[in-house]
Amino acid sequence: MSLSGMQKNGIEKGRVNRAFYVVVVLVPVLFFVLLEACLRIFNYGYDYTQWISPVKGLYVLNPDIAHKYFYGMKNVPYSNVDMFHIVKQPNTFRVFVLGESAAAGYPFLPNGSFSRYLQQRLSLEYPDSRIEVVNCAMTAVNSYTMLDLMPGILKQKPNLILIYAGNNEYYGALGVGSMESFGTSRTIVNFVIYLEQFRTFQLLRNIVSGVVGVFGKKRPQTGTLMARMAKNQFIALGSKVYREGLEQFKWNMTDILRMAKANHVPVILGTLACNLKDQYPFVSIRANGYPPADSVFMEAKAELAKGNSRAADSLFRFAKDLDALRFRAPSALNDEIVALGNKFGDPVVNVDSAFDAASPDHIVGDNLMVDHLHPTLQGQELIGRLYYNEMEKIGWLPRTTPLDLSNWKQDSITVANFPFANLDSVIGEYRIKVLKDDWPYIDPGKAVPFSELLHPVNYTDSLAYRIVVDGTDWVTVHKLAAEHYAIQDKYNQFVNVMNVMIAQYPYLLDYYDYAITVLLHAGYYDDADRYLLKRNDIKATAFTEKWLGIIDLSRKRIQEAGAHLTASLKYNDDDAQVWYDLSGVYINEKNFPLALHAINRALSLQPQFPGARALQAELQSAVK
Repeated sequence: MSLSGMQKNGIEKGRVNRAFYVVVVLVPVLFFVLLEACLRIFNYGYDYTQWISPVKGLYVLNPDIAHKYFYGMKNVPYSNVDMFHIVKQPNTFRVFVLGESAAAGYPFLPNGSFSRYLQQRLSLEYPDSRIEVVNCAMTAVNSYTMLDLMPGILKQKPNLILIYAGNNEYYGALGVGSMESFGTSRTIVNFVIYLEQFRTFQLLRNIVSGVVGVFGKKRPQTGTLMARMAKNQFIALGSKVYREGLEQFKWNMTDILRMAKANHVPVILGTLACNLKDQYPFVSIRANGYPPADSVFMEAKAELAKGNSRAADSLFRFAKDLDALRFRAPSALNDEIVALGNKFGDPVVNVDSAFDAASPDHIVGDNLMVDHLHPTLQGQELIGRLYYNEMEKIGWLPRTTPLDLSNWKQDSITVANFPFANLDSVIGEYRIKVLKDDWPYIDPGKAVPFSELLHPVNYTDSLAYRIVVDGTDWVTVHKLAAEHYAIQDKYNQFVNVMNVMIAQYPYLLDYYDYAITVLLHAGYYDDADRYLLKRNDIKATAFTEKWLGIIDLSRKRIQEAGAHLTASLKYNDDDAQVWYDLSGVYINEKNFPLALHAINRALSLQPQFPGARALQAELQSAVK
């Protein structure tokens, strides 16, 4: 063979080898691409699209997204399902809230959080702005979840982000002390979170979990989420895991604040408050040369009994830091929040100090906490007040003209009209009873059945029982409560429940329509009028314009009545009632020819309309 022939043969062999390697690489890639496509077609696993649209034109945080962070849990948490417009409307002031169960408003969620206070107060003070406060906080998550959600939040063009978080840093999903942990490497944890968006990865994870489940010891799915996430994971003050938790929070929060800064979105941070005076340490151990938490706690009690509140406060805080079950953030984490605020120039609301200042002996206890760290409803309102004051101080508020109300007046009106029903109070009470009937509050063997723990004595109690024990959803029990009050002619309670539902879902028109129908039928026109105005502002109809006109006419608001009744005719000009009432408007304006035209139109549509014939005769005489 000639030299040129050999060269040609070598080139051909090289091409074949390259093609072979390309095929070797492409086949598995193509396999996984096709597998991913098939899994999506057959709807395998979870879709982790961050925002979904259950109502046309509106977004909510995907209720399934928590499955991304909880790998071995069946009943995972979800956010408060706050709705906001997909396309940001003119004069919209949009605030996002990030955090854990305390920020979500537990045990009063979804409507008992400080974000709801802010929503109500901003809407009161800035009536010309569209206020959207979107609470993305969830139970049992930590800074890993917030970091993962942050890019999607920034895409929604927030005017402001509020963060109240850190209590779950150790035991929250994927935390260094959590049952759901992947270790201490932030790179690995964040990479696994990234991979979760692929159905192929979910399939592989489920296969591995299934194999482990067959040959390994299954994790119990009983008890509260709090108990399941941290079972026997003790962390001593100053230990390696303790320091790793602080580092985890520091660097995740650093990434969050850097993203906000890069997108020119202001952030307000908050230090964390917890129950110091009335929460006995969960776990006391001797480690690293420190005394046990329980002995320090009793020393604090003794100092308080002597009237030495300052010394007692320091000892209570030390006892909390020594508690080896880290459900309450250590003092060092609050120091880290302040340091982060200073580093990035973000304001920090000192919630911790404010709670102490509002407490007897200036030490927070059961007065503002329902358990070890979750604020009472008054505590949530206090947090909302603190964030609002900081927003006002810096000028991060809507740009429309505010009402001329003092801060005291704004706050008092907001608190007085806060959308919260008796049912919500009972639900919160029952949730706390269930929480404290499990580890670490008691030995699991001493837990009592729900039938003995909770004692429903009336219909409201039974509804609370259904949501806490049976898992009935929040909407269902509130609908049942509203129907019950309507049947019982208890219209004040009916209005209270409907206010709660509408505050939670302000864009669901069915709730307005139901409330309006019930109240009009019962003759509660003042209450019906308020719902009509709100409903009409979202989407006007012949019905809403008609009834607004009727109510205005009955109150001698002639000009407003004429405008509403005329608007109703634009949707439907075949309503005899509207034409009849419109004649009343013209009579009040002394415009008798138009009044006669309107009454004639009413009779042409409904010849037997009550009172119309007599009024027609009078108008004919008046016109002549």
